[in-house]
Amino acid sequence: MLIKQNRGRQWLEWRERALIITQVIGAGGCVWLFVALLSGDMGLTRYLTMRDHARGLEEELSALRRGNAALQQDITRLQHDPAKIEQMAREQLGYVRKGETVYQLAPDSEKKPESPSRP
Repeated sequence: MLIKQNRGRQWLEWRERALIITQVIGAGGCVWLFVALLSGDMGLTRYLTMRDHARGLEEELSALRRGNAALQQDITRLQHDPAKIEQMAREQLGYVRKGETVYQLAPDSEKKPESPSRP
């Protein structure tokens, strides 16, 4: 009878050891999954970086769209608005109307101190 009790006890000890080993393996697997989630090629840090980059690209795209709309307005005005055409011709090409007098102001020339002449 003593032998049967020892066998039963050995079985329980082996079973407890197997349970502990399984728990350790499971905990290790959970730790590994957690580390893989935080780092790695497709980890959380990579996701957050990519999300911020995408947000920046969206802001840049919206700014470009606003600039594009403004340029489209300028194109439309240049095609159909004679006042805008005249303004651009005057500013960029220096055109004047017949009979207008143009006054150009020259910037003040700096007076250079005369250096004493050497004999």
